[in-house]
Parts: sequence; structure tokens; C-alpha cells
Amino acid sequence: MFYDEIQKISWDEVTGKIYSKTENDVKRALSKQRCDVEDFMAMISPAAEPFLEQMAALSRKYTLERFGKTVSMFIPLYITNSCTNSCVYCGFHIQNKMPRTILTEEQIENEYKAIKRIAPFENILLVTGENPAKADANYIARALDIAKPYFSNLKIEVMPLSTEDYAMLTHHGMNGVICFQETYNEKNYKLYHPKGMKSNFEWRVNGFDRMGQANVHSIGMGVLIGLEKEFRTDITMMAYHLRYLEKHYWKTKYSVNFPRMRPAENEGFQPNVIMTDRQLAQITFAMRIFDHDVDISYSTREPAKIRDNMATLGVTTMSAQSKTNPGGYYTYPQALDQFTVNDERTADEIISSLKSLGREPVWKDWDACFDHEKMTA
Repeated sequence: MFYDEIQKISWDEVTGKIYSKTENDVKRALSKQRCDVEDFMAMISPAAEPFLEQMAALSRKYTLERFGKTVSMFIPLYITNSCTNSCVYCGFHIQNKMPRTILTEEQIENEYKAIKRIAPFENILLVTGENPAKADANYIARALDIAKPYFSNLKIEVMPLSTEDYAMLTHHGMNGVICFQETYNEKNYKLYHPKGMKSNFEWRVNGFDRMGQANVHSIGMGVLIGLEKEFRTDITMMAYHLRYLEKHYWKTKYSVNFPRMRPAENEGFQPNVIMTDRQLAQITFAMRIFDHDVDISYSTREPAKIRDNMATLGVTTMSAQSKTNPGGYYTYPQALDQFTVNDERTADEIISSLKSLGREPVWKDWDACFDHEKMTA
């Protein structure tokens, strides 16, 4: 399990390595066809800042080779904001005085219908808070069952589950799981997640192994930029994790995300670092050069301008017209968001912008009939 592996990697030593990288290290990394984590450290280091244009060109090249000019579109649906965690940065924090909602089956289906009226989305991400007593794996399974007539690609972003639960959900149409580790700094992890299920660092970081053991088709991972001052170290730890997963669960498709913290209802927490647009671009280019095949996703947390620009340089998946409150598309359109979005354009506006940039928005890029193992089972 990856928890055992991360115990062998020193946060402070990785930080020191990143800041010790030189221009020669960067040049060496950019000359290689396949980079290792040491090369990744060089490309995200301050020493790589003068090489941003060269990195952008390489990132564009590898993206075109692997993904063409396509951008896969998805939409998130929050089906509950009920949560037992005390994450200090989150609008769903258990102590926040807010109405808690668990959508009924009828309400969930109404949301699906409303989404299909927005645009021809086929990729949907079902999102929940973490409250297994009220919204467990069986609740998620039922939401997936209801989604099948409306969408071809069903993913979830929920509490970490057991291997058995992940396997069960695949039989209800689940194609992928997204889970944000938030931060890989175990020393500080409990400062941000003091109570609740999410406070268990080992259970969360090993959740990706459990997804792999359950033969989940697609696994998404990410760190939340703003928690740790040394965001470069956090993203390097994710690079280590990605390489580990690719080695052990090589049939699985992977995606990465590094969202920058946005304002939420819980205003008491201020980000420990503000990542600039140039730094976000640098990390995106470095990730594409490091891993040519990984899916890189930008959500509506990011501004429209940078989402458009990066769609031509490395980003391959985007959300559109997102609502971050339960039932936000139909049932409770005015409910409190988990966080505020930055790109508030409609789906049609985003699509128009992408097409003007020579990108081809893709609504459907996976179907259960493509799963060879299920066809031959």
C-alpha cells in the first residue's frame, strides 16, 4: 500500500531537492523522452521559470500526440452536503450553520434531467460529503442506477470506501473515482482535518490502492493548493503516488488535478500560499512532460482566461456550468455552495470559446461496451 511507501520519502528532503535544482537539471529533464520524479522536481522548481516557453511547447506537443485537439467535458452533481468532517477550509464543515440536504431519488433524477437540458453531457461526477450513516455506498449505488439512462460515463467523488464497496459500485455502472488527498504532508494533515473520517491520513492515502484492487477503470487524484506553503513538495508527492499506482495497477487510467483554493462559507481559514497563474501553468506543463498519458483536469475554480489558454497547452478535461451545492441545477438552485466558482460562463459559452481556439469539446469518450473485461466476464 502507498502509505508504506510514503513513509520512506522525507517531506523536508524533497523540499530541499526541489530548491537545489539548477538550470542544467532543467535542461536535462527537458531533453528526455521519459522523465522520472527527480526530473519532475527540476521542472517545477524555481530554476525552471526561465524555460516556461520551452515547457509549454513540449506540453502542447505531447498533448496533441496523445489526445489530439479534444477536451473532454463533464459536469459535477452534488447529491448531499451532509458531512461529519471538520475540514477547516471547507464550506461543508460540520460546524457550519447551514441546511443539510440529502437528495431523494426523485430529486436526483430531476437533477439529471435538468443537466441534460443544459448541454449533451455524457460524463457526470457524483459528489457527496462524508456521512456514511446517512449516505452510504448503497445510497451512491442507487444514484448510479438512476443515472444510467441519462449518462454513459459515471464517476464519483465521495468518502474513501473499502475495496468491496468500490467493486460493488462498478457493478452499478461506476466507471471512475476521484479522490483528493488534499495534502501529502502527514505531519500537518490533522491541522486541516482535525475530526471525522477524513482525519485518518493512512485510510485516505491507501484508498487509491483499494480502487486499483477493485479494478476501477479510472482514478483521479489531486492536492488542494493553499493548504501547504510548499505546494511544489505536495505535487511532487503526488507524482510519486502516480508512478506507484501506474506500476501496480497498470490497466487503470489516471487523471490529476491541482485546484487552487477558492473562498468558501468557512471564512476562518486563509490559504497558506497563493499560487500564481504562471506557477499553475508551469506545474501543468511539467506534469504533461512527466506523464504524456495522464489526463489533466481544470475545474471551474479556475478563471475563464487561464482555462481557455491551458486547453491548448496541456489540459484535457474540463467541467462546465458547475454548481457546488446539492440540487443546484433544479431542486435547490439557491442553496449554499461548497466553494464559489470562478468561471461562471454557461456551457454554451465555454464550448464556443474552445471551438474558437481550435479545440473539439467531447461529450462522450467512454461507454460500458468498451470495457473488454466486462464483455468477456
